[in-house]
Amino acid sequence: MAARLLDRGKYIHLDGAVREMVLWQLPRKTPDRPHGLKYRLFYGFRGGTCLVRFDNESGQGDHKNVGSREERYRFIDVETLVADFLAEIEKARRQ
Repeated sequence: MAARLLDRGKYIHLDGAVREMVLWQLPRKTPDRPHGLKYRLFYGFRGGTCLVRFDNESGQGDHKNVGSREERYRFIDVETLVADFLAEIEKARRQ
């Protein structure tokens, strides 16, 4: 069984910033993904300028990047993940 896409969304702000969220249900849980989900939440500009990213790339587990800072992220549930991501975007947009 392959990963199943649960949600994919993309929004382009008036200033050209891109917010993209992609979430998959994995066929089984792994040590890196004990919740059984794979996700990538990105906010930045086309061409690769990343301002905020939450993901759980294989081998790294749940983490977030805000600017040049990377730190572990404590995954609770999808709703909290999205809320935390949107809060970081709001902080980035105010700066």
